[in-house]
Amino acid sequence: MHKNDITLTMIKPGAVKKNHIGPILGIINENGFRIKAMKLTHLSVDLARKFYAIHEGKPFFDDLISFMSSGPIVAAILEKENAVTDFRALIGATDPDKAEEGTIRKLFAESLSHNAVHGSDSNDNAQIEASFFFNQTEIF
Repeated sequence: MHKNDITLTMIKPGAVKKNHIGPILGIINENGFRIKAMKLTHLSVDLARKFYAIHEGKPFFDDLISFMSSGPIVAAILEKENAVTDFRALIGATDPDKAEEGTIRKLFAESLSHNAVHGSDSNDNAQIEASFFFNQTEIF
């Protein structure tokens, strides 16, 4: 595996609150992803702002920060060949109404802004996002 064969996911507060961690992880495993690191954590407002800094100034930013800091999340590094591309296909469109049947967002998202899971959008961002949550001793 190359370093480009990882992606980062977060199971977001709404999905955690509704006890969807197990079913979501099951789908991830069934689709050939291996969990390299995982933790249940709670993003503070400051950490959420830092993670989503690329979106600062956009109309949805404040709501996103409020939601992402509203409860615990599960952050995980996933490994698979073509991880970013394959995981983005598995989670589906950001808007669950537009997501394909069987995708994680179609199955578990509440809405566009409460869309159940995050997935890295590029190999470079996967590396940055993975190191945001995990140090080298936490990655297996």
